[in-house]
This record gives sequence, structure tokens and C-alpha cells, in this order.
Amino acid sequence: MAKYLVIVESPAKVKTIKKFLGSNYQVAASNGHVRDLPKSQMGIDVENDYEPKYITIRGKGDILSNLRKEVKKADKVYLATDPDREGEAISWHLSKALKLEDKKMYRISFNEITKNAVKSSIKQARNIDMDLVDAQQARRMLDRMVGYRISPLLWAKVKRGLSAGRVQSVALRIICDRENEINAFIPEEYWSLDASLQLEGEKKPLIAKFYGTAEGRMQIRSKEELDQILKDLEGQEYKIADVKKGTRTKKAPVPFTTSTLQQEASKVLNFATQKTMRLAQQLYEGVEVKGQGTIGLITYLRTDSIRVSEEAEQSAAEYIGRTFGEQYLADRPAIKKDNKKIQDAHEAIRPTDISRTPVEVKESLSRDQFRLYQLIWKRFAASRMASAQYETTSIKIDAGNYRFTVSASKLVFDGFMSVYVQDDEEKAENNRILKSVDKDSKITLKELDPKQHFTQPPAHYTEAALVKTLEELGIGRPSTYAPTISTIIARHYVAKENKNLYVTELGEVVNSIMKEAFPSIVDVNFTANLEQLFDKIGEGVINWKTVIRNFYPDLDDAVLQAEKELEKIKIEDEVTDVICEECGRNMVIKYGPHGRFLACPGFPDCRNTKPYYEKIGVQCPQCGKEIVLKKTKKGRKFYGCEDNPECDFMSWQKPSNKKCPLCGDVLLEKGNKLVCRGEQCSYMEVMKKEEQE
Repeated sequence: MAKYLVIVESPAKVKTIKKFLGSNYQVAASNGHVRDLPKSQMGIDVENDYEPKYITIRGKGDILSNLRKEVKKADKVYLATDPDREGEAISWHLSKALKLEDKKMYRISFNEITKNAVKSSIKQARNIDMDLVDAQQARRMLDRMVGYRISPLLWAKVKRGLSAGRVQSVALRIICDRENEINAFIPEEYWSLDASLQLEGEKKPLIAKFYGTAEGRMQIRSKEELDQILKDLEGQEYKIADVKKGTRTKKAPVPFTTSTLQQEASKVLNFATQKTMRLAQQLYEGVEVKGQGTIGLITYLRTDSIRVSEEAEQSAAEYIGRTFGEQYLADRPAIKKDNKKIQDAHEAIRPTDISRTPVEVKESLSRDQFRLYQLIWKRFAASRMASAQYETTSIKIDAGNYRFTVSASKLVFDGFMSVYVQDDEEKAENNRILKSVDKDSKITLKELDPKQHFTQPPAHYTEAALVKTLEELGIGRPSTYAPTISTIIARHYVAKENKNLYVTELGEVVNSIMKEAFPSIVDVNFTANLEQLFDKIGEGVINWKTVIRNFYPDLDDAVLQAEKELEKIKIEDEVTDVICEECGRNMVIKYGPHGRFLACPGFPDCRNTKPYYEKIGVQCPQCGKEIVLKKTKKGRKFYGCEDNPECDFMSWQKPSNKKCPLCGDVLLEKGNKLVCRGEQCSYMEVMKKEEQE
């Protein structure tokens, strides 16, 4: 009979781990958390020094009952939940729910589900780390306080079912701030000037870019400036002023962390963050590989660390030396500069065995599992390989008082790039190496090619870009990025279109309430400081209750103040002049998941609803009818003609009643300025104060 019981989180791990440990061990799964704060109330006893009231999660009774039976039979119990703060907390909750205090109970953790890792974890069994548990408790309780105290205010002000989360509110604010930047952005004109030059003895022309003068770089900001330069260049002789040849190395990338994996999978594979995490979880827990049984293919997927174990380091070196040759081995592994935000609790994300190539397991994986495994495998292999080497040529060409430049580079040793090529490397600019060029080489001008450009606004956030920003600002942790983004999309605060994230009308309303009533909750620095406090609790430096005691009174004051402010505003449905065609009542404006809509006040007797289009008091420049505020299917705002589809006028920016004095097109509002809609027109004027209101 089995003497030892091992409890893991996921049923997918049970079979694999049982196989590694043998017949003396029984392996059972808790299916994640077994206890949590109740859903029906905040679940924190504020009067009794903020004691949490944990209850068994609904539906987990049978699981706990079965685990209790197994516990009775076992001499020792090993808690093998995930190797992070949340996993530590689940182990602690299990110990309480199963009353393991009187049992021989041990905490074990492994970074990969392999025979060696699992067996050595048993040898290194330890007690539950209460500092890590307390760090997780503090995070959970602060999130609960914010959600349960602020959400009811949003229900009263906007609509039921909305939520305000500690991290999601900051993520929403970041997206809203970017949207405001984009809307207020005024494009500025600039020009580029390329010279097509014929080099003696070369068939292909050389394309040189305008640099400025020998004294420094010049920007060409208008057609007038360009015309002056072209005039000055007429009849000038083009001479080579300087030729520099050199070498450049490109260092191998570091292996993946949670954040960089999410970003790269989004860019390269077009995966949403949640999809990346789901697939990585499957690869970590184990996949049935033909002829080998169930195997965990990658290490633990929630990590800030780029550290790699000595064992993995050694096997990578052997594999690379054998497969590619000794010259492809890195002198030393790629090291990233120290980052204070890194929790170095475990390793980077890597294959559990580098010799298990993607091709070898392809038949056993789904298409998406294979693509993600291949990305992780290639990145790890590359991180252990030598730098790529380039030969470079830099040429300065003078014509009169002006200077043009040519930069070219050619890959002479591919190093890590034989395995892993990132997007920017694939688009390498100019790979011609001009060996024969020197100062005496003769060149002649074939033609000058001027091009007009306009500066571009900041890009809309994608999921990958948002993850990168959250990580850089120190907001959230690897385990929180995907659920945070999923929540704000599911709540319809943000719409995702063609990879980009756009704020919806609902998102704008929620963000403005949060900024006004709870500025500290949506403050980026405040949220990042809380993360550092959680880290300090995990390190045993700060008592977790101290953080809660300092946080809650301020939140309570802010909520009470916001409630008073809201009491002054009696929120009634706005009545419109639109008549319900089913019962004749005047329809009212309501808030739904996608923003405002028209509904009959006779509900539930009359259930008639229709889209609400807000008139902005501006006539359509194409047909003269009213312009109305509309929304795309996913909730993104735009302005269009009420006579659509007969009239196709649309604009992402709000049109004004003013016409452009230069070309007659309509002027659009951008921040505090009015800008001409015409692409070729650069007219702009500052809005008067009364217009801004």
C-alpha cells in the first residue's frame, strides 16, 4: 500500500509524477485553490485586525473529502503545488483544510516535471514558507478590498455588473492615457532625400541618405527647406569624404521570462496572452509523446528570472557543440543587466531537455503547441550560442556644403542566428559590403529622390506592448498579466481589433470615475510600490498585516467621500425624443455591456431596444445630414453620417463645424487644436476656450 501522499494542483500532472515516484507514492490533485474569501461579502474582518474569513470553494467538497481519505492512509504528505507565491498559498490552504498540522507534512517544489527534478524535490522537502504565503494573502486581500468597496459605486453610477480591480484599473488607465495622446497628436511634416549614386566599377547604384553637413545632422522640415537644399546641390560634385570598415557583434538574446514569451508569441505567432499561457501550461504539465509516455516539455511558465540551472547549461553546451560545432558555443551565457523588479525564485522558461527537438515531438503536439514549443526551444538554444558577427562599411559623401551617408553590413558568422532570428534582424537594411571603395573612388549622381513624410502618433497598445509596459512599470506579476488583459476585454472596457486595444465608451466612463474618486488606486507609482511591498513581505522584511492596516483606512475614507459625492447626483435615465414604435412611450438612454443604448421605459411589458446615436450638432460635409457618434461592433467610438450606408463619411476624431480656409475640408478636433482632415493639407489652428468646453 502507498505510504506517501503527494498532492499536486493539476490532474494533468498526476499520471506523470506517479510514474516517476513508483508504487510507494499515491499522487492526487487539488484542482487549484480549495479555500478562498466568500463571494457574497468582502470576507475580511476589519474590526478584528483584518482577519480573512476563508471558506471552502463551492464544488471542492468532494475533492477535499477524497483527499482526507488519502491523508488518513499516508505516513507522510508532500504538498507539491506550483513553485511560486500562489502555489505556496495553495499548499498552506490545503494544510488547513485537510488538518495536516498533526501529520508529517512537507512542502516540495520543482521547476520542471522531469524524473530528476521530482525525485530531488523529495530529498529537499521543507516546511511551508509563511512569508511567501503572507505575501499572497496580502495581494489577495488588497485586491478584494478594492473590488468589493469600489465596484458598488460603479453599479450606482453606471450599471450593475461592472468591476474595479486594483491592477485592471491601472491597466485601463494606461490604455486611456495612450488613447488621449493619440487623439491629441498633431502630425508634423518632414522630408527625406536619397541620392542614387553610380560607383565606378559597380553595376548597382549606391543609395545614400541625406545627413546634413559635416558639422552635424539636419532635419528637413518643409518643402521650402528642401527646395533650398536641392538648389544648393545643383551642379555639385559628389566626393567620398570618409570610408570606415569595421565589425559589429550582435549578442544572443536571453531565454524567455513570462513577459517576454507573451510578447514574442504575440508578435511572431499572433497569440493572445491568455492563449500563450494556456498552451505553455499544457507543455509544462506534460504531453503524451509517442514512445516516451507523458513528458513535461518546458519548465515552469510563470517566472521573472532568466537564470538557468547548471545541469541545463551543461546539456545545452554539449548539444550545441555536437550539433553546430564548438565555434557556435557562447563564451559565457547571455546575462541581462540586474533589474530590481526581478523575482529570481526559479528559472527562465526553457525546454526540459534541449535534445528533444521540436521536429522530434511535432507529431505528438497540436499545431499551436508545436509552434509555441518551437519558439521556446529556439530561444533557449540561441541564448546559449555565440554572438553573430557582421562586417560593416560606413561611407560619408560630400556634395557642396552637404553630406550624405551610406551604412552597410554583411553577416559573416551567423552564430545564434542559425537557430533564432527576430523580426528586426530579418529586415536588415543593406547587406552589400563594398570592399573596393576608398576615398579616391569616383562617384556620379544619377538622381535625387525627395519624399514627404509626417510624424506618426504613438501606436495603440497591443496585448504584447501592454504586457511590456506593465512589466517595465513594475505593475502586476507574471501570473497577473494575462488575466488582467482578459478581464478588461471581457468587461467591455477595452475592445480588441486587429491586435490593437481601443478604449470603449464604457471604459472611458469607468476610467474617469476611478481617476476622479480614487486617484491613488489608478496611480501607476502607487501600484508599483505595492508590488515592492509584496516582495518585501515574501522576503520576511515587512509584516503583511502592516501593509493591510496602512492601506484600508485610506481606501475606506475615499469610498465614503465618493459615496457622498454620488448622493448629490440623482442618476435618472435620460429621456429622449425618440418614440417607441411598439408602445408609444419616449425611449430612455441606458448603459449596456457595449455602452449606451435606447430602451423602452415600459420594461418588462415592452422590451423594445435600439442603438443610440448621439448627435454632435455638426452637419455631414458630404451630404449635409447630421453627424452622429457611433461605435464599431467591438465598442470603439467613431463619427459617421446618420444616413449611412447611403453616405460613407466617417472619422475617428470629432468633426467641428468649421471648414479649412485652405482646402475647404472639415476640421477635426485633436486635443486643443483643430486640424484639417485632408491628408495633403497641413492647416491647423488652436481652439478657443469656449470651443474646448
